[in-house]
Amino acid sequence: MANLFEPGCLTGVRVLDFTQFEAGTSCTQVLAWLGADVVKIENPQGGDPGRRAGATKPHQDDPYFLNYNSNKRSVALNLKSPRGLEVVKELAKKADIFMENFAPGAIERLGLGYDVLSKLNPGIIYGQVKGFGAGTPYENNLAFDMIAQACGGTMSITGQPDGPPAKPGPTIGDTGTGVLMLVSILGSLHKRNVTGKGVHLQVAMQDAMLHYIRNSFGITYKTGKPARRAGAATLEANNPPCDIYPCAPGGSNDYVYVYTSRANPQHWPRLLEAIGRKDLIGDARFATAEARVKNQAELDKIITEFTSKRDKYECMRVIGAAVPSGAVRDTLELLNDPNFVERGIIQPVEHPHRPNFKMAGWPVRFDGQTIAVKPAPLLGQHSAEVMKDWLGMTESQVAALQAEKIIHGNAEAQVGQAAA
Repeated sequence: MANLFEPGCLTGVRVLDFTQFEAGTSCTQVLAWLGADVVKIENPQGGDPGRRAGATKPHQDDPYFLNYNSNKRSVALNLKSPRGLEVVKELAKKADIFMENFAPGAIERLGLGYDVLSKLNPGIIYGQVKGFGAGTPYENNLAFDMIAQACGGTMSITGQPDGPPAKPGPTIGDTGTGVLMLVSILGSLHKRNVTGKGVHLQVAMQDAMLHYIRNSFGITYKTGKPARRAGAATLEANNPPCDIYPCAPGGSNDYVYVYTSRANPQHWPRLLEAIGRKDLIGDARFATAEARVKNQAELDKIITEFTSKRDKYECMRVIGAAVPSGAVRDTLELLNDPNFVERGIIQPVEHPHRPNFKMAGWPVRFDGQTIAVKPAPLLGQHSAEVMKDWLGMTESQVAALQAEKIIHGNAEAQVGQAAA
């Protein structure tokens, strides 16, 4: 396995995490991976709804939750109690970053809006992810990944040309928005270290999608028309061959992507040579990009004749040596590929609910090493620990909060700690 370590880029940075589901949690997770102390504040009655994305009896934290909350600490805290809110405000005074993605207006109704916390802590960087931006007719609407992708344009350019819009598989509405917030937080943290002043950061998931479809806007500028759906081709669909082609033995993901760049006229003859069709080099039907567009159906048959007789990995190896080419790999293949584990890109994590759970970590290497992934916390696992670390509480003070049911611990975690 690859060397794993904790980069410590954000050692000493404290994050008060009020996020749930994915758009916010994906942002704070990277902060945790980079070394920040991320304390996730959760409702004692169930915690982050993502924990129960797949309901089980007895309850087990769902893989959905584990994938976005590793390396964090959990405090189960009663926000319906005035004393609970006082504790949050005390934590906020110690925090460098506050992050939330509750429903519109929910955090403000709790009395934890930026106007309140910035007075308690003028240096706090306060981040909010919502579905729709302030000032839009929909700013009070709820949103999830697929809603942002529908309203933000990504669905309109995804799918077959003669078919309906399709939702892209990657959750760019959620995690894609979270990463944009992450970059903004890191930039703001750098500035805060110079000026001492915090900032209020807001990003809407719908607005974030526009960042990811800028190529499509370029097409609209040039044509005056909506960017079209192009299936597996480029949006301009002007440089065949550029598509996915079926491979043996014909399973649902037995395909290989082949791309020839319009900017490199040598790609086409190199592809022909790779598939054993040098006889077609110079053929007028395919000699130019314009001719290949006109004769695309016949061209695709020629490539399919080669790919359909070989598996996708052989196709990628042979064609990829000549032009860009990639086998279509499914999630089971990726999780079971030992190379990703050896390089630390996918890491096995021991969690009380999910032994030997495999998850993708942060893909960026630091001096050749990948960041160690620690299991997502059980609900309330660190309630007492954080009260001592952040607020300097004594055992008796923590015990008093527990007795008043202001903070809640986790029985599973306590049993595990006692056994250790």
